[in-house]
Amino acid sequence: MFKVVAGILIVLALIVIIVPQFTNCAAEGRSLTLDSGKTVLMKCAWSARAELALGIPLLAVGALLALARRKETIRSLSILGAIIGVLVILIPTTLIGVCASAMMDCNSILKPTVIVCGILAVLASIAALVLNEMKAEKAA
Repeated sequence: MFKVVAGILIVLALIVIIVPQFTNCAAEGRSLTLDSGKTVLMKCAWSARAELALGIPLLAVGALLALARRKETIRSLSILGAIIGVLVILIPTTLIGVCASAMMDCNSILKPTVIVCGILAVLASIAALVLNEMKAEKAA
């Protein structure tokens, strides 16, 4: 059963890594132009970079969970997966954000996608933790 949860975490991590890279404004060639003429990236481009930084460890957690055998290891990886899932949710909602316009792809695709993936990662991690604890009770 842990391999199924690990597979789910791996798929979610790949979505968190890939989708934001193609649905942010910088990927579409959009940027903010300042009065000085300098262009800067929009908030969604920074959110996409942060999601990349969270997706890679989530991918590692999924891979390690697939290989884990010890109860303590599974417990630790499950807790770490849940924490990363919460951070995946917080990046586009609170910590960095996305563009204010509802018409932008980052607001209509990036944000909902990573929120759902974050919620599913938390739920999958909690499921692994519960399964692990139930397995421990049966063994005792």
